[in-house]
Amino acid sequence: MFHSALSALTFSSGEFLTITESRGLSGAWSWVLMSGEQIWSPGFFRLLGLVPNAAKANYDLLLSLVHPEDRHRLPSLGEVRQGHVPRETIVRVIRPNGTMRVLSLVMEARFSGDGRPVAVNGTALDVTDREQLALMQQDERRRRGALYLTEHITTYSVGLDLRFEFPFEVAQVHGLPHDEICSNPYLMIVPEERHAFQEAAQAQIDRQQFFQGTAHERFANGELWHFKIITVPVRDPDGSYLGRCGLKYPVRSSMPVSAALGEGLDQAVTGHHLRAARALLDWSMMELAQASGLSHSTVRRLEEDGEHRGSRTRLQAVASLRQAGIRFILMDDGMLAVAKG
Repeated sequence: MFHSALSALTFSSGEFLTITESRGLSGAWSWVLMSGEQIWSPGFFRLLGLVPNAAKANYDLLLSLVHPEDRHRLPSLGEVRQGHVPRETIVRVIRPNGTMRVLSLVMEARFSGDGRPVAVNGTALDVTDREQLALMQQDERRRRGALYLTEHITTYSVGLDLRFEFPFEVAQVHGLPHDEICSNPYLMIVPEERHAFQEAAQAQIDRQQFFQGTAHERFANGELWHFKIITVPVRDPDGSYLGRCGLKYPVRSSMPVSAALGEGLDQAVTGHHLRAARALLDWSMMELAQASGLSHSTVRRLEEDGEHRGSRTRLQAVASLRQAGIRFILMDDGMLAVAKG
């Protein structure tokens, strides 16, 4: 009975292919070399921007739709007939309507007992979103790296494993191994300030609280720079602690706030901050509720710290107060001040 229930919950590869094809995510094709018969699944037609079975399955058609710069990634007709196909490759496809998708193609040649190629099978998966995300992340890494080389400003993250993620250019400027500063960023601080700074920072990290401090750091070229360093805890909408994001910039520079750092600051606004902000605006709880699109009971819970730190309702209330002219300012001692104007 247990086996039957387990079987009922298990997808076959065919069922899985049907599900992913129906969502326009995958497709399959085959070419029987001896007969010349080529078959494309409905999903493969759709991946290429074609109406299923409205066009004849043909390898030449596939090649014609691949971006000219990527065609060398696919085997030629002669190579396919000889069974010489890559295991996996990624190509851009330009559909007849002009849109472009990125496909991951997996191919497999089948051979007879005497070693002759008899068929080639292939599957395709639409990885456009993944590839676009990778390009965006690559561009962001380049931008962050260039910013540290020119302005000595960077943002960074700290995982639950307490590993820091810095752009490679930070290590380059300081003349230290990248892996070492990601494991121990305090190595960048001059020895006479290092221990006290690390103790203060680690105490706030352990408490999952704000940290803000200044330290002198020496570059590989011998220059001594004074930095302000800020880290804030980051939580998901359910309040679970995800780690920290940080900002490091020369003291003489104005503080650039990243989206992640800004959200971390907003998550640190507690009930007494909200009450102080309302008092500066001469708002009642109901007026704050109306301005932020929240219920009166939700505002009450926020002011009584009955909502977890990562709640979206907290961010909504803070955003409405900012719009009304309230400023939440991180002081040098790590306290969060409330001001108007």
